[in-house]
Amino acid sequence: MTDSYYELLDADDPVGEKFTATDLVRSTWTAKIQHAAPVSALLVRALERCAARDDTRLSRVAIDLLGPVPADGDMWVRAKVERPGKQIELVSAETLALGPDGQPRPTARATGWRLQQQDTTELAHDAAPLPAPLSKARSRDLAKNFDRNYVHSLDWRWLTTPLSDGPGESWIKPTANLVAGETMTPLQRLFAVADCANGIGSKIDITKWTFLNNDLVVHVHRIPDGEWVGIRAETNYGPDGIGTTVGTLFDEAGAVGSIQQSVLVRRRPN
Repeated sequence: MTDSYYELLDADDPVGEKFTATDLVRSTWTAKIQHAAPVSALLVRALERCAARDDTRLSRVAIDLLGPVPADGDMWVRAKVERPGKQIELVSAETLALGPDGQPRPTARATGWRLQQQDTTELAHDAAPLPAPLSKARSRDLAKNFDRNYVHSLDWRWLTTPLSDGPGESWIKPTANLVAGETMTPLQRLFAVADCANGIGSKIDITKWTFLNNDLVVHVHRIPDGEWVGIRAETNYGPDGIGTTVGTLFDEAGAVGSIQQSVLVRRRPN
């Protein structure tokens, strides 16, 4: 892979690691802001690298989008250990961009529980049944509908028909690196597509409604293996403009975790 979502400009900037984003981060809602998936993956990168320990791994990551993340201009990422511990510790990370006053301000935050690992191979269990295999999935060629943006960085293959009854299912593979010159870790790759659950689970006509998620919470019981991520998701809608997406994340061997997202539903102006 030669394309990337971000380029690292300065690893030692006083504010944090300094990045610039490429066009592949741009959202499908508007080209002015970043899609939440690359932002999420970049935050996971920071969580993984913060006081890294070989005997631990992230088990839960909660990401809050504090507002639109600008697609243009410099951005920074920094992380810290919130609560150290031998078996359980909490780490946090945030992205920053220039605010109206010209000073960096937080645009997204993540917290991650990092747990100590032990061998429990004899107990391994994935409850959710696998989606149909990748060979049964078909591309909808979403990139043809947009200028260069996030969907141009994906090989996205659908197993279900959008807006049909029941959960939506897809297999997705990012075709770009997260940071130029780096190889994504398995968790970074997972988060580079996990935010797509909202769109996969949607039952809403995109020409009449918008449905933006302001967070995502992912629990990972097994580190995914391979390039492809399977997503099974469905969104429930309340009567007051608020919904929730609930889904399961897979690799080609089985379930690896679960995801939930809050969804803000708005009618498009006539």
